[in-house]
Amino acid sequence: MKNEFLTPAEAAERIRAGAVMTIAGDEALMAQLPQGNWIGGSTVYFMTDAGGKVDRERLFCSTLPEGSTATARHLDVAGLSGLADGYAAGGITLIIIPAFSQAHARFAEDGATYPRLFDQPLLGWISGVHLDDIGTVAPSVFDGATGTRHHEGAVLLHVALPEGTQPRLDIVNLFSQGDDPAQTVTFPEGGFAVKKAVINGAEVDFADYVTQHGFDTRLPLVADYAGANINVSFRAVDPVAHEVQFYAPVFPGVEYRLAAPQGDYVANFAAQAGTGGERMLSCNCILNFLYGELEGRSTGGFTGPVTFGEVAYVLLNQTLVKLDVAA
Repeated sequence: MKNEFLTPAEAAERIRAGAVMTIAGDEALMAQLPQGNWIGGSTVYFMTDAGGKVDRERLFCSTLPEGSTATARHLDVAGLSGLADGYAAGGITLIIIPAFSQAHARFAEDGATYPRLFDQPLLGWISGVHLDDIGTVAPSVFDGATGTRHHEGAVLLHVALPEGTQPRLDIVNLFSQGDDPAQTVTFPEGGFAVKKAVINGAEVDFADYVTQHGFDTRLPLVADYAGANINVSFRAVDPVAHEVQFYAPVFPGVEYRLAAPQGDYVANFAAQAGTGGERMLSCNCILNFLYGELEGRSTGGFTGPVTFGEVAYVLLNQTLVKLDVAA
């Protein structure tokens, strides 16, 4: 795996040479690229060798190992459940979905039920825009096979890896469940927005409860799925509308607990992430970038796009996803 921060001209040269790539950057730059074996998603936030940064002039490009072959395609919302139909034997699939789209919602809520979804490593991210542009600029994805930009659906890159290559997909989640039982929550109804929650056996107005009990909404809700901590991040709390919005859906019957507070993000990340990030494909969440104050700070070799959600089979929040494809 080769990770590079390139100009559009340099990225175009790689594409024309036949490289199999994922690309992240400002959509105006990706619109300049030629057709080829790549998919892309919009963002202007990155983790680089020099630390986190905002950049509208270059593209973050991850090139799969030499000898890889790939098929890029776009799926509309109705076709998402068939994403595994393109799986290449012994390979991996990369997926990018625009933030705040119907596809984002459908994949988040239904993705785990898609046939054969877990048959091979599936990873990717949710594309975004500069935070100042939310609501005025739509996040985009690019199907490199046709050079087409989309604001809806998903783009996928089905990759057949060279013989002998062993893909290893993993996540780094700094958060664990806190130990305060007053912050243990279930929901009678699921979705990206809720009004009611059940705490200590009583149904409450969740927006009021979060406000009155001083929840630090920079911390996610964390659910324990068979030993794996999965985050749901707060987007907004509106006591007037009696509604709490999230960046991923909550599900009825699942027990959530507010995450334990974090100390030094970079130090904790280094302790958990391990080494070898320079050879892996990775993406990290915009909320980690913001709340961890990562602009100008390095995370130990893990470089890549800063995204509005991460995919490791299912949608994740406040998580780093990493893929190693070493032989």
